[in-house]
Amino acid sequence: MANNMNKIDKLINEFCPDGVEFMELGEILDYEQPTNYIVKSVKYDDEFKNPVLTAGQSFILGYTNEDFGIYDAGENNPVIIFDDFTTSFHRVLFKFKVKSSAMKILKVKKNKNVIFKYVYYAMRCIKYEPQDHARHWISKYSKFSIPIPPLPIQEEIVKILDSFTELEAELEAELEARKKQYEYYRDELLTFGDLSADKASDVEFKELGEIFNFKNGYTPSKSKSKYWANGTIPWFRMDDIRQNGNILDKSLQYVNENAIKGKKLFPNNSIIVATSATIGEHALINVPHLCNQRFVSLSIKNEFQNKLKIKFIYYYFYLLDKWCLNNTTKSSFASVDMVGFRKFPIPLPSLQEQKRIVKILDKFDSLVNDISIGLPAELNARRKQYEYYREKLLTFKEKKQIYEYDKDKKNT
Repeated sequence: MANNMNKIDKLINEFCPDGVEFMELGEILDYEQPTNYIVKSVKYDDEFKNPVLTAGQSFILGYTNEDFGIYDAGENNPVIIFDDFTTSFHRVLFKFKVKSSAMKILKVKKNKNVIFKYVYYAMRCIKYEPQDHARHWISKYSKFSIPIPPLPIQEEIVKILDSFTELEAELEAELEARKKQYEYYRDELLTFGDLSADKASDVEFKELGEIFNFKNGYTPSKSKSKYWANGTIPWFRMDDIRQNGNILDKSLQYVNENAIKGKKLFPNNSIIVATSATIGEHALINVPHLCNQRFVSLSIKNEFQNKLKIKFIYYYFYLLDKWCLNNTTKSSFASVDMVGFRKFPIPLPSLQEQKRIVKILDKFDSLVNDISIGLPAELNARRKQYEYYREKLLTFKEKKQIYEYDKDKKNT
């Protein structure tokens, strides 16, 4: 790596010793609304050909047999899909359809002296966390500036970062295979029959709304410090799940008692489920808390406390996540069909059986998700190394702009 950095330093000394120009993303990238590419049917099947994408964490939601309204991306026509609400994004090099209108499709403007993948890597260095549920590309994100060094330097940076991502991809592929195996066994263990099946299940089922208390998340006004100053109450967002996983007892942000509606926190041993924007995620929360408006917080009603283990429900909600992704309402942004959500069937196997399933799944989960051991630890170390060098490679001195003024007008 030292030799690569030396080469970059030499190129900088040769092509831009006085610094480089910075440009706003909106000057570099054109955007297109995805309206023409939204899938009409969410009946996905892996046997179908065309992928349906989201700019959120899930990326490929499934495959459709719809052969119209397909965006013709490819190696020679690469694009970035950008989640307008969460600012998550992915690079896409293949044809696709999309799940909803809550995104922008970005591509490099014609006649811009930039390499597409360089722009993608530079965007990865932007540190921005949305604070409200609003569209962000036009209002905020497109105004962030990135350095634009000469093409030889862009090419070398892309080459170096590609080598990191290739090694990371190999580890990710191996880990993904393990995760698929884990998900298969998890789904098998959690299949107790179908309420609509001809043959009744031996396990009793209840509707979600019968078992759980529902609390809708909310965001206290960011402009009022009285809600946030000296905060001690965990306030959970999607970023908490992205950064710290699906079992949480600490949050990235805290509010104080003034922010509590109705003077009651959401109880510990609750599960938050994303029902709008980035759908298909949930987390077990082990502390009294609040959460933002993308989530509903579910706690087991008193009459079911002796019939259900919260850790069993936590694992079962991975099936609920899949249901949510396939059952959204049509609006300006995706949101879960809450009528159907409340009717989602929950099994009530014996407590002994719940404990057995949890014990098995805990072991599987550690193998694929615990970043302190095995393959997850190796992948985590590789990612940190990649992020370090990406930041280092994409840090440039900004070239000062020199303006010429007419001497007669200089003093006016």
